[in-house]
Amino acid sequence: MRVAFVSSNTTDRRDTQGNRRVRRVAEGLARKGHEVAVFCTQWWEGETVAEFERDGVTYHAVTDTPAPLTFAAKVPFALSSFDPDIVHATPTPPAQVVGARLSTLFSRTPLVVDWYGDDDPPESWSGRYPARAPTAVITPSRMVSTWVRESGASAEAVKIIPEGVDVSLIEDTDPTDGVDVVTACSMDEHANLDSLFLALAELRDRDWHAVVIGDGPHRAAFEQQAIDLRIADRITFTGSLSPAERVAYYKGAHVFTHTGTRTPFATDLLWGLACGCIGIVEYHTDSAAHELVEGLERGFRATSPQEIANAIEKAGSLDTRTTDERFFKYSHDALLSRYLTCYAAVRDDAGLF
Repeated sequence: MRVAFVSSNTTDRRDTQGNRRVRRVAEGLARKGHEVAVFCTQWWEGETVAEFERDGVTYHAVTDTPAPLTFAAKVPFALSSFDPDIVHATPTPPAQVVGARLSTLFSRTPLVVDWYGDDDPPESWSGRYPARAPTAVITPSRMVSTWVRESGASAEAVKIIPEGVDVSLIEDTDPTDGVDVVTACSMDEHANLDSLFLALAELRDRDWHAVVIGDGPHRAAFEQQAIDLRIADRITFTGSLSPAERVAYYKGAHVFTHTGTRTPFATDLLWGLACGCIGIVEYHTDSAAHELVEGLERGFRATSPQEIANAIEKAGSLDTRTTDERFFKYSHDALLSRYLTCYAAVRDDAGLF
């Protein structure tokens, strides 16, 4: 299958979770033998180099600098030369979806938009266009699906494909011992580690050690808060870690907590659950993390630091594991198959089979 991705901002220009997801899917499809091209703003060096290949994926420069309207005008011509079976676009900026849609109207090629939910739900008509224009809109969670439907997508058009885990990495990594509670996040305005630290402070008379993985602009403030609460000597701030280093901590920990206030999909929580952790999620309106622990006997939902503390105590009665194979259904290969199933379905609906 020939798959064309339309994403003017790749991870090389804007490193977001949504752009990482698109890159992972594109490279995964290329490894499976599909012909994959990404139509983007040029990010590689070379004034006259219109194409660049990396990890089996060919990148085509539609524009050499960010210019949404110019990009939208040029992308139909660029796509026509590739003659794709599927056009797979990201929703930001919306103008690129307009260009992709024009291309697919002429060629009768299905258009899929992968709406991860990094950005705030749009209020303008143009911002909502990427929800209304495509044949299908792929989202990572029920919460983002709701945002997309509120932006004008039909219920039938919305398909949920979550994020995934590397099962081989989990199976091959040895656990790091001595960890009771672990969390991982970008330490920004949405991290909300305050809730976890207040919960741990409630349990300061218990024997525990916590690990906080990640970095960001608010790290110093969180470290100071741990000092102020007199629990800093029992919390290890690791900074950014490689995937293998993260997995080692997840496999060694008993509990993974998620307190973030804005989370389209709780990828690190999923990894923690697959590594055998008991999941504790603080519920927030703009976070889909609770979806992963609904109905899970090794999962707790909380709405306050006190409830998080209570859940950590209850988790102490549950067994310790280093893997949970129920979450291996989220393997990257399994999710690639779901993308291919989606592609096949929209082509079938368009009468192209």
